[in-house]
Parts: sequence; C-alpha cells; structure tokens
Amino acid sequence: MAEDASRTLTKRYQLSRGTNKRKSKNGGGEAAADHDDDDDEDEECDPQAWETLSRSFKDAQSVLDQNRALINQVNDNHRSKVPDNLVQNVALIREINGNISKVMGIYSDLAVNFSGIVQDRRSASISAKNGGASTSTSNS
Repeated sequence: MAEDASRTLTKRYQLSRGTNKRKSKNGGGEAAADHDDDDDEDEECDPQAWETLSRSFKDAQSVLDQNRALINQVNDNHRSKVPDNLVQNVALIREINGNISKVMGIYSDLAVNFSGIVQDRRSASISAKNGGASTSTSNS
C-alpha cells in the first residue's frame, strides 16, 4: 500500500510537470508566463526531496497499516467479551497509541527535513542568480 501511494505521488508529479511543459512549449499564455522564471529550477525533480517524501510516507503507511491490524484485533476481542481478550486490549491500545506517536514523529521529521531541502534549494538558486556570491548575513 505504501508503494502505491509513492507511485501515485510520482505519477501526479510527472503529470503536472508534463502539463506545465506542454503549456510552455505551446505558448500557453499566462500559465506559461507564470513558469518562465522557474523553468531552470523546475526542469528536473529534486531526487533528495522525492526520496525524503517517499521514505517518510512509506514509513508512516507501514505504521498505520500495523495500527489497522491492531484495531481489528481490539474490535474482535471486544466483540468476543472474553475477559482475557478484554484485558489484552489494554496492551493493544497502548501499542496503538505508541504507533500514533511514531507517525507524528515521522511527519514532524518530514516537515523539518523537507523545509531544510527547500531552504537549501532556494539558497543555491539565489546564489546562482547572484553569480555564486554568498548571500548570507551575520547578526553582528
């Protein structure tokens, strides 16, 4: 299932890129004009960004799939009304809660990593536009 999500994300990206390229090549009016400045930046996919997205979504999906199985087990135990099964649900629910924390951590790390990638890419783009001159400033 995680691989399906990754493939779908990649296909959507490729389709949107193909649409933007066709508009640019065919003189697609405003849509092409909006992307003229970004052609150099958007010309190719950032492999680091896609790898970060793909890995994080796969990791999160794996944990969510595990939670689905745990929730099904909790529901089965609850329906059975067997005392030992109901006691077992306490541990299962704790595991589900722990997994939710894992997913939150995965998405938090993804946000930080992706933000860093975007900032690095913007810095490189600004540096390239300024002829390689450093654009950093000090707080002195």
